[in-house]
Amino acid sequence: MSLKRATGRTGLHKKRLSRAVATAIAGFALASASGAALANAELIKLSQDDRQWVMQGKDYDHSHYSGLKQINRSNVKNLKAAWTFSTGVLHGHEGGPLVVNGIMYIHTPFPNITYAIDLDNPNKILWEHKPKQDASVRAVACCDVVNRGLAYGDGKIFKTQLDGHIVALDAKTGKELWKMENSDPKVGSTLTQAPMVVEDMVIVGSSGAELGVRGYVTAYRIKDGKQVWRAYATGPDEDILLADDFNMANPHYGQKGLGTSTWEGDAWKIGGGTNWGWYAYDPELKLMYYGSGNPAPWNETMRPGDNKWTMAIWGRDVKTGKAKFAFQKTPHDEWDYAGVNWIGLSDQVVNGKKQKLLTHPDRNGIVYTLNRENGNLVRADKIDPSVNVFKGYDMKKGVPIRDPEYSTRMDHLAKGICPSAMGYHNQGHDSIDKKRELVMLGTNMICMDWEPFMLPYRAGQFFVGATLNMYATPGNNGNMGQVKAYDVKTSKFKWVKDEKFSVWGGTTSTAGDLVFYGTLDGMIKAVNADNGKTLWEFKLPSGVIGHPVTYEHKGKQYVAIYYGVGGWPGVGLVFDLTDPTAGLGAVGAFKELQQYTKMGGGVMVFSL
Repeated sequence: MSLKRATGRTGLHKKRLSRAVATAIAGFALASASGAALANAELIKLSQDDRQWVMQGKDYDHSHYSGLKQINRSNVKNLKAAWTFSTGVLHGHEGGPLVVNGIMYIHTPFPNITYAIDLDNPNKILWEHKPKQDASVRAVACCDVVNRGLAYGDGKIFKTQLDGHIVALDAKTGKELWKMENSDPKVGSTLTQAPMVVEDMVIVGSSGAELGVRGYVTAYRIKDGKQVWRAYATGPDEDILLADDFNMANPHYGQKGLGTSTWEGDAWKIGGGTNWGWYAYDPELKLMYYGSGNPAPWNETMRPGDNKWTMAIWGRDVKTGKAKFAFQKTPHDEWDYAGVNWIGLSDQVVNGKKQKLLTHPDRNGIVYTLNRENGNLVRADKIDPSVNVFKGYDMKKGVPIRDPEYSTRMDHLAKGICPSAMGYHNQGHDSIDKKRELVMLGTNMICMDWEPFMLPYRAGQFFVGATLNMYATPGNNGNMGQVKAYDVKTSKFKWVKDEKFSVWGGTTSTAGDLVFYGTLDGMIKAVNADNGKTLWEFKLPSGVIGHPVTYEHKGKQYVAIYYGVGGWPGVGLVFDLTDPTAGLGAVGAFKELQQYTKMGGGVMVFSL
């Protein structure tokens, strides 16, 4: 039908036709666009639909905030178990399930099984993907055989496997579409990270800094798995992929040639800097943000220099992989403060002007806020006053002021180091309450003693060089965890809530004025977002190291969470270890945990 003929019809027909033409034009435009635009537009639209939970971070801001409010402060006490699902796998269940168009996608730790559950009939498994992996990879995994979750995009589910592969599955059938080797376990490089879909690519990092793995991040084409780019944390500039204007806004952060010159000889080749945490993305700036991890080995005497660009916050162009900026949080990190932690994006008025911000609670005990357009340092606040490795912070230079008393040098037995190598924040995925403009942090309150020793590098073997004893932060009534509401605008904490054990999995905030989180001893809790008061709790079959998600199905709001104790804090329990220095010091710190919970693996879903 021609447009000319159509204009002579009735007003009703005109309106219908106008809509049809607009739809056709839009459809044509989308069809003519690249797969990048389609995948990106779909994910943005789905992430803005609070009925869904299509990314580990809920949205590209990684806000972990839902606008759902059917469950709220007045009725959360009435939450009941709606249904449950056992994964059939023990060990630590990190991350959270995805909910896409009425299907829940569930992942497990090794052997990295993926399940699809139709929410119309959650009693039946729609499909499962159970890969075959060499069991030997378990031996080179640091701190349990965890996996932090799945990604969705373009009708595909993307998963990582401990054996170093990234896999694309058909979201409807579970059929394997492609599989790429990202990491080589023979040298200790594994995959535990949740991928992220951006444009027409899926982004994934690497694990294994504790074994001297040189860290990198890689972009694969979602269509067929073809590698688009790979950027390292250490080495020559062409390997790190530095943009021509890299750190131009902040040259004092350092610019060219530092990926080799800040290392002794070729130590950068086995220098760590892996990234196995979380990514965030700004679709307007086309920049992705993440943290690179600790340098290797942990023994600082064996690697003099600032060891760039380990322990850095990165802003990279997603199309090219080139870095616009990198901000090193702990130059020459000597405590294993692997800075891969969550980064959340927000637009807030700070210092009198509205800024595009990224906020990152680091393991080194400092909450950093940067302007995400150029990397300018906006805030650097201690997560807790007990942080003692740093006396303060030099905002002009952008570096912490060290206290030599808590150095880990070879001629000095350091005691009472706060925070421990676990950090006052670890892998937990936190949230931003968009109504209150508060960051809801799940933290660890753990300190340590540190004794270094020399060791040679051997491919595929642990390359640490330190013995650790960990224990609860003194003066905190033996509590090892907290939930804190942090205000970036004022650098103040609005409220603090103690927990007996670390809040390892993170938090989720909702428009119902609630903050949900799980605990290592097996509780899921909902607290008042205004003051942290507990309004509801439920005892789960096993401890929690993952994060809650919330979604709506057929007009009803649900809250879902994995149970399954493990990860670094649960390594003693899951592997039956008793030496307090085992598990890189975690066994001694969490020796009481086995009195509160045992291994298990599954999902529990709640509703009113």
